[in-house]
Amino acid sequence: METKENNSKNLNYYLQQARQNAYALGHFNFSTADVLRGIVEASKEAGAPAVMVGTSEGESDFIGLKEAVALVKALREELNFPVFLNADHFKSFDKCKEAIDVGYDSVIIDPVVEISNAFGNNKSKSHYGAGASDLMEKVIITKKIVDYARSVSPDILVEGELGYLKGSSQVQTKIEITPADFTKPEEAKEFVEKTGVNQLAVVFGNIHGIVTEQEERLDIEHFKRIIEAIPRVYFVLHGASGLSDDNVSAAIKAGITNVHFNTELRVAYKEGMHKVFHDKPSETTPYKYLGPAVEEVKKVVSQKIKLFMSR
Repeated sequence: METKENNSKNLNYYLQQARQNAYALGHFNFSTADVLRGIVEASKEAGAPAVMVGTSEGESDFIGLKEAVALVKALREELNFPVFLNADHFKSFDKCKEAIDVGYDSVIIDPVVEISNAFGNNKSKSHYGAGASDLMEKVIITKKIVDYARSVSPDILVEGELGYLKGSSQVQTKIEITPADFTKPEEAKEFVEKTGVNQLAVVFGNIHGIVTEQEERLDIEHFKRIIEAIPRVYFVLHGASGLSDDNVSAAIKAGITNVHFNTELRVAYKEGMHKVFHDKPSETTPYKYLGPAVEEVKKVVSQKIKLFMSR
C-alpha cells in the first residue's frame, strides 16, 4: 500500500538524488487542468521519482496562480506522487513574490533590462553578458528574490538564468545561435556566488521552441567548463524541445539535473485535437476531443521520463 511518505520530501531532496544518480527530473509546462493531470499521471506511470510542472506568466494568467497551486496540491494528494510547481521565467520581483505567496514551490526569475545596442537605441533583452552593469542588475534582482523566498520557507528554490536563450515556445524555422550567446563560466560563478540561487539555467546551444530548418545541437564541452567553475549548483536545461535524445542524454550525463519541455507537449496536444476534429468534425463534447489530446501529451511525457532516467 502506498503511503503519504511519497510526498514528505522537498524539491531539493529530489534534485540531490538526481545529481547523485546521474538522472534528471522532468519539468513540463501546462495551462489547463487536463494537461496537468496527463503530465502527472504519465510521470508516475513511467517511473519518475517526482516531476516538476510549470506555468509561464502567460500560462499562469490563463489558469490562475491560486488555481494552479490548488490543482497541483489535489493531484499530489490523489496520486500520492511528488509534484512541484514552478513559476517559469517570471520577469519581475513582484510576479515572483506573488507566486511564492500563493504556494509555488520554486521560481525562475528572468528579468528583462534595457541594453543599448551599437546604434545607441535601447532594446529589451532577457540575457546578460553584454556588460558588467547588466550582470550586476540581474544579481541585485535575483538576490532580492532569493532572500524573500528563504524568508518564507527554506524549501522554496530559486533559479536564475545566464546567457541569451533565444526563440519562443512554438514551432519556428530558424534561430541563429552563436557562442556569444552561451553562458560564460566566469560570469556564472560570480552570479551564483553573489545571489545564492539553487539552480542555474545555462545556454550552450539550446533554444526555446522547435526549429524546422536547422539541427539544434548542444556544446557539451562548453557546459563542462561551466560546471568546473561552479560545481555545486543544480544545472537546468531549458528549451529541450527539438533536441535529439542523444543530446539530452549527453547533457544529463555531463551534469544537468532538470530538463524543461513545453513546445513538444503543445504540438502533441494540438495534433491530438486536430485528429479528432478531422475524423469527427461534428464532435462537440469536450472530454471526447480533449481526452485523446491529453493521451498524446502523455505519450510524449512518458518517452521523456524514460529518457531522463536512462530506461
